[in-house]
Amino acid sequence: MFRKTRINLTILNSIVFILLMVIMGYTIYLYTEKQTYREVNMSLFNGIEELKRMGERDGRGPIPIVGPKLMLIQWGSTGKIEGISENSIIDYSKEEKYLKPNSTNSLEKKTSSEGYQFQTISTKIEINGETKTIQIVRNIDSEESMLDQLIIIMTVGISIGSIFAVIAGYFLAGRALIPIQRSWEAQQQFVSDASHELRTPLAVIQSRADVLFQKPEATIQERALDISVISKETRRLSKLVTNLLTLARSDSNQVEIVKTQFALEEVIHDVVNQYADIADFQGKKIYATVKNKISFIGDKERIHQLLVILVDNSMKYTMEGGEIQLLVMEKANSVIIQVKDTGIGIPKEETSKIFNRFYQVEQSRTNREGTGLGLSIAKWIVEKHNGTIKVDSTLEVGTTFEINFPK
Repeated sequence: MFRKTRINLTILNSIVFILLMVIMGYTIYLYTEKQTYREVNMSLFNGIEELKRMGERDGRGPIPIVGPKLMLIQWGSTGKIEGISENSIIDYSKEEKYLKPNSTNSLEKKTSSEGYQFQTISTKIEINGETKTIQIVRNIDSEESMLDQLIIIMTVGISIGSIFAVIAGYFLAGRALIPIQRSWEAQQQFVSDASHELRTPLAVIQSRADVLFQKPEATIQERALDISVISKETRRLSKLVTNLLTLARSDSNQVEIVKTQFALEEVIHDVVNQYADIADFQGKKIYATVKNKISFIGDKERIHQLLVILVDNSMKYTMEGGEIQLLVMEKANSVIIQVKDTGIGIPKEETSKIFNRFYQVEQSRTNREGTGLGLSIAKWIVEKHNGTIKVDSTLEVGTTFEINFPK
């Protein structure tokens, strides 16, 4: 799929590059042609003006020279050449049908029988009471030769540029597809992991339900273990679906962050109180350290969800007798929240991966159940509040999550 897309992008990019080069080359050619003929055309018009200033002449003597590169031809009423200026370089008498003017006071381009090219202009003048046509001629072989060379150079340049455009287009298309390909692979991995995570609790629920159907006469007390497992897996499945829905909506920007002003210390204490009984039952200690009242602007529900995820993570990996601390500090330009625990810690090589979706620290070491989505959601909440989150952990010592929110 990506190979075909890359080829299509290469073709599209190449066409755009080639069209730009052609347009640029054509523009350069027109500009060069205009500048090249500017002096030529100016000399022809000046020659016409000079002839008009001379007025009538008696017809005796040679036709005057009006410019160093200009030659004059006098045409009779019969359409034949009657006179040629002394500085002519070819036998114009043999070129009558090639050089004869078609109009007066306008520029014309003529080509002789031998291939010489001329820019001409003609006008009518009274000579001895008779109207004569005087044509001014200037050879433009050198100008045409230069323009022809320019066309060749630009053609070769565009051809070489087209080859480079195809190569560059293929390279750029590959670079442009890298993030798309990574996103596609991540999406495929996400779907695969989600399917796997959903399949596990569903399989447990189905197997336990099948066991219940095998003995429909059994009492609830007799099947309490099976029912308890079904209930537990149902709650796990519900939590997983909720987290998946949250991440899916966050990816498509469908989840709105509603920011209001609230007392951050109240949210901190609410979370601590929420886990106090559980921690006491498990033989752990949880407490908050808030030095002063902090007015915070953010989504109160999402901040509460963020703290619950981090505290729940600490509770899960802290053994009996351990401690979980929530520390809040307010600085001049930021608000810092730390969630510390004295748990089993995280290996250094895995701290950079824990925010990846579905990633979990080695199950054989932790032997804890989870979906690997909580910290991904936590990171998303922090980023939506323009904050940063980092983790510092030492095995068998503890873990500290630090969140820095700009004020």
